[in-house]
Amino acid sequence: MDINAVKSNCEKNGFEFIVAQTKQEALEIAKRYVTKGSSVGLGGSVSVEEIGLLDYLENNKEIELFNQYESGISEEENTSRRKKGITADIFITSTNALSVKGELINCDGSGNRVAAQIFGSKKLLLIVGSNKIVKDIEAGFERIRSVAAVKNADRLNQKAASFGKKTNYTGDDISKKYGIIAQDTPGRIVIIFVNEILGY
Repeated sequence: MDINAVKSNCEKNGFEFIVAQTKQEALEIAKRYVTKGSSVGLGGSVSVEEIGLLDYLENNKEIELFNQYESGISEEENTSRRKKGITADIFITSTNALSVKGELINCDGSGNRVAAQIFGSKKLLLIVGSNKIVKDIEAGFERIRSVAAVKNADRLNQKAASFGKKTNYTGDDISKKYGIIAQDTPGRIVIIFVNEILGY
């Protein structure tokens, strides 16, 4: 994989592309985009959690975080936070796949993450591990079907079990709504590429 080619193509598509060699470096870079007084939305992302960014956001008293993952909130509050997060100043998540041509390929169960990426938020910050790079859009869809959907279904089953819910997620449950972003307003989408395996 020629990461310089990926970077160049992403920049041609209007994306800011920053390379971090480690999780810690990625976290320090990400912090610069979370400014005092800003509202922050979240999309389901193991990558964001793995670099320590979720913990940082949850403990940052200088921002308004729409955290639908907070334990103990009602289903109504969860939905409200998802909706507010879509139009936040910055929406933070990952991507299911990033093609060599600089195309973002994503799927979603509820649709809030895809909606925020495509249109909603003023700024989009993506934490992307080296394992997310694919040859093209079709390879991105295949990665979603064979890797991301399978692992996320397992993760959601475990989470449901911890709350005592009898839920059986399948790949179809969490792969209902798809989105491809091939180009965007220059500078709106920021990709922090981490030269490590992250997330699903």
